[in-house]
Amino acid sequence: MTNNDILKKLRVALKLRDDDIVKILSLVDFRISKSELGAFFRREDHPKYMECGDQILRNFLNGLVIHLRGPMPEKKSKVISKKSKTDKNFSTSKPQKKSNN
Repeated sequence: MTNNDILKKLRVALKLRDDDIVKILSLVDFRISKSELGAFFRREDHPKYMECGDQILRNFLNGLVIHLRGPMPEKKSKVISKKSKTDKNFSTSKPQKKSNN
């Protein structure tokens, strides 16, 4: 199965138009025109047929994830001190001596 086949099947399964695919690719800052996109959906024996490269399919899949799930939230960096009060090894009291009773 070629990249063109995968792209065609995803377009049909998700009911995407060329405009939708161009917008999905723009989500990952990948620019493509509708005519370039149309060349991927032509038959292999057509004179203007073009093979869909790995980079285009990869960017489409990454854009599709963003389109369906939404953008990833930004990660907040946590500042963790060396000895936190929630740390199990941290104790403010002195260790107790064992009695021999």
